[in-house]
Amino acid sequence: MIRDLLYFIQKKYILFCLLLCCAILIALFSMQFSDTKKLPLSPIKTNRLPEIKQTLEKAHAFWDTGKGDSAYFYFNKTRLLCEPKENYADYYVESINYIAEILQRHGDYYEVENTLVKAFPYLDKTTNVKYAVNAYTFMAYNYHSTYDYEKALYYHKKALKKAFSTFRKSRIISEIAFVYMQQGKYQEAVDLLEPIAWLNIEDKITPSNTGFQRTAKLYNLGLSYLYLGGHKQEAFNCFNESLKVALTLNDDYELITCYYAFYKYYKIYNNPELKKKNIEKAYYYAKKSNSKPYEISMLGCLIKAENDENIDNTESLKNHLKIYIRKTDSLMTARERAKNQFADIIYNSKKDKEENLELKNQKAEHELQLQRHKNRSFISYVVISISAISLVFIVFYITKKGKRERTNEIFKNEKRISEKLEHELEKDIDKILLFTAKSDLEKEENKEKLLSHLNNIYLTTRNISRENSEILTDENFESALKEMISEYISPNLNIIINGLNTFSWAKTDRAKKIVVFRAIQEIFNQMKTLNDATLISLIFKKEEENIVILYADNGHKIRQKYGILEKRLQNVENRIETIKGTFNFDSNSESGFKISFKFPI
Repeated sequence: MIRDLLYFIQKKYILFCLLLCCAILIALFSMQFSDTKKLPLSPIKTNRLPEIKQTLEKAHAFWDTGKGDSAYFYFNKTRLLCEPKENYADYYVESINYIAEILQRHGDYYEVENTLVKAFPYLDKTTNVKYAVNAYTFMAYNYHSTYDYEKALYYHKKALKKAFSTFRKSRIISEIAFVYMQQGKYQEAVDLLEPIAWLNIEDKITPSNTGFQRTAKLYNLGLSYLYLGGHKQEAFNCFNESLKVALTLNDDYELITCYYAFYKYYKIYNNPELKKKNIEKAYYYAKKSNSKPYEISMLGCLIKAENDENIDNTESLKNHLKIYIRKTDSLMTARERAKNQFADIIYNSKKDKEENLELKNQKAEHELQLQRHKNRSFISYVVISISAISLVFIVFYITKKGKRERTNEIFKNEKRISEKLEHELEKDIDKILLFTAKSDLEKEENKEKLLSHLNNIYLTTRNISRENSEILTDENFESALKEMISEYISPNLNIIINGLNTFSWAKTDRAKKIVVFRAIQEIFNQMKTLNDATLISLIFKKEEENIVILYADNGHKIRQKYGILEKRLQNVENRIETIKGTFNFDSNSESGFKISFKFPI
């Protein structure tokens, strides 16, 4: 049994065991959490319709009385109550449309786009096309306000495709014509407005809108004629008819644009008296309707008209300028105050949404807490058990593998040393045995020769021992390297070393020092047996972030043995590659032999 287990581990099937343990762990997790998922969650309140209607009524009440900030709060609250949206798509999209309109009035166009996009997936789920038409129209208004006229046209056309009633279609066509006017495409605007402007298209849902829409169409057509040029009478007829309709509406706000149109008309056709008279009326109705932006705008035009007329009554002009400055400052202050108040409303609405979501999740979290606590203990035991089993297997496997690798490495080293001893000492030992058998060792000269042979054997075995001994890689590395190189110096061979101290070896990695030491040692060993050089140059230098070592000698015998040497130096090249270095073997040199290698510091 134990032998089979060891064989199983030795064959590297430990990974299979670990995967099996992980599969068991995943299965246990799944079993435990499947029970958790089956827990009944807190039931969602399905009939929110009464609360939604009540909140929406409050929003409309504030909207009708001009309290946009409060209306925004309740429209946003209605939107939150409509989740999930599929159940109350009409109320959801309606509330978003009103929110978008309020945001547009406050100039928050980026937030308008983000808000309307949330409604688009639910437009097809609404029961009335007006919700989709309004959503697309508000998106078009938004792009128009940011001067992106192409996108404004795109959404107006989408609204036109959705629109059902003739009145709604004519209104959207008028909006498209107005965008063309902003682009300077007055002829396109005229082509759209001429067929519908003079028609009295009735709004059957809200009849009071009929007159407002007709005066707007005539106003846009008149402006298009005016800017197009060559249509003086047509422009006058449109403005005149627009004014007649506006007078029947009892709405001072509509009269502002009507008289402003005549101001533009007489300005272009150079009638200073009627130009000033009409802008005075526009300014009067702007004040009467309490429209501060229009009041300031009309007052600015009036000042310009008086200035262009060069009238003598400079006092009136000064008074108008004072009023203009005061009202402009007042409007800016009021807008800033309203902007800050509206920002607080938006912040509170978002905070309210986050709190509602948090409360909604608390109950479900509370119900899962107990089961999670039970699972935690169970999973802990399972994880600890599997981890312990896996750890035992891994430790056992690594220990066994390490011992086996160490044994194999020792065996390989012993075999290599044995082969080297046999290769290096075989001839010397044979010589000694032959010498002792044929010579008289009593003679002094024979004793000297015997001692010389024995000394050569000693030096050879010492060199082999050093090749396999530990290498110093501390601050004594340079000295150890010099000492190793000096052992190859003989009466017939001089070695010159340059640049060994030009850079700090302390910054070089330990593994790289060992590779350099063994590589140089191996090169000298091969040169000693295969070369007849009398002078060797060994140069160390630093190039950027690399260390370069150049070996060169004046040997000639080696040229006939390039193939043998290249094969023997393969081990050196492999060593250099392990430290991301490159090894160059110069087989074309005619003046001795050259080797170079470099590696990063």
